[in-house]
Amino acid sequence: MERTIQKSEERNVPKGIISKATPITVAYGDGIGPEIMKATLKVIEAAGAHLDIEEIEIGEQIYLKGNTAGIDAAAWESLRRNRVFLKAPITTPQGGGFKSLNVTTRKMLGLYANVRPCTSYHPFVPTKHPVMDVVIVRENEEDLYAGIEHQQTDEVVQCLKLISKPGTKKIIRYAFEYARAYGRKKVTCFTKDNIMKMTDGLFHKTFDRVGEEYPEIEKEHWIVDIGAARLAETPEQFDVIVMPNLYGDILSDVAAQITGSVGLAGSANIGDGFAMFEAIHGSAPRLAGKNLANPSGLLLAAVQMLVHIGQQDVACNVHNAWLRTIEDGVHTKDIYKEGVSTALVGTREFADAVIDRLGAIPRQLPAVDYAEGNKQITVSWTPEPPSIKALVGVDVFLRHDDRNPDRLGALLSTFESCGMQLKMITNRGTKVWPGGFPETFCTDHWRCRFIRSEEQGISYQGVIDLLQKIHHRELTIIKTENLYLMDGQPAFSAGQGQ
Repeated sequence: MERTIQKSEERNVPKGIISKATPITVAYGDGIGPEIMKATLKVIEAAGAHLDIEEIEIGEQIYLKGNTAGIDAAAWESLRRNRVFLKAPITTPQGGGFKSLNVTTRKMLGLYANVRPCTSYHPFVPTKHPVMDVVIVRENEEDLYAGIEHQQTDEVVQCLKLISKPGTKKIIRYAFEYARAYGRKKVTCFTKDNIMKMTDGLFHKTFDRVGEEYPEIEKEHWIVDIGAARLAETPEQFDVIVMPNLYGDILSDVAAQITGSVGLAGSANIGDGFAMFEAIHGSAPRLAGKNLANPSGLLLAAVQMLVHIGQQDVACNVHNAWLRTIEDGVHTKDIYKEGVSTALVGTREFADAVIDRLGAIPRQLPAVDYAEGNKQITVSWTPEPPSIKALVGVDVFLRHDDRNPDRLGALLSTFESCGMQLKMITNRGTKVWPGGFPETFCTDHWRCRFIRSEEQGISYQGVIDLLQKIHHRELTIIKTENLYLMDGQPAFSAGQGQ
């Protein structure tokens, strides 16, 4: 279904609006999704948005038809054709086998940057942090959200954490370009590279290197646990925060909640030529059809969309009218508070209140002006020359029920191939042989490191020969990881306690 929104003749429409309608794809979603989408479109239509809307069906009904992705081929065609997606929340059915549509869309369309502004609206929305204006820029495609998991033994499952140089450079550069475009003064990086020295270490090192190209912007790094504590306690000390996927997912919700309500937060997912805009809250099926839901999160996501497609005047008009509505105390149930709010309204009435204030600006909250500066952010990445790699060993992961690492070490020490010898056994990352402690708890999952004993080359055939020797002793190999030197430096971590 297609329809065109072209209402520039209506009142309170700012001058200078472009005449050509922008094609976008819209999904009404599940639960409260249809209600808040109708409210959102009604507001931006009244403000003069020029949009050619193509509607698609995604989510619960598609899942229940047996499509485990929640989206069909026709919907993908619409997204790839229009390249801009305004999406209401969806419901993922309970039970295994159903993949997250949000994650799938982000990854399939290369939406590498998740941008979540988190602003306090004190004193009109209750919050413990009246001075807070933080933008969280979250890497959106990789990290643990690659979703690569395996049941490796009866007792141990694995999830691979993937951090890439291209993905890291793109998101960090995007954060700095965002700060520059929006006049932000500081970019902070959160990682856990005191523990994950290679994955999070790459993120931190890239932040330091890229940051050197932005001398006008203050830069800082925090270990994510203390950084999260400071964000929760003193958010006013932060401006833009850039993080890997998992930390960003968790802390963007925390940041939104401490502003006063997750229901007020919108989200932009930006890629190379594609973008998706959504509220960060869920579909809330218990509220569906009751005219109770707050459409603000999706409406502010639509504001981000309007800025993205070059309709900044409309975005300013909508955002400032929304701020004025919040100031005037016209609130939905989720943020209504006696003594602060002046009117308790439903979803439809809230949208009407915003429309009534189009053309107005807030009196106390800071007004927005998206027309200042260039808000179109483009990030490029150039591949680096490949490193010089030398194979020096292999980590062999075994399932072994005997919990005595000394007996396993004695057995594996008899194996040798291509100059490789057993140097270490770990259990859940902790060294248990040689010289392990009897107090260390062991599962049935063992990493056995074979590495060259002298400065000599190792062929992959040597690795195969070693694996054959292990297999012939009826030991269960569950996976292997080749060990390399890259440009002369170890490209693998040591064991804990090694």
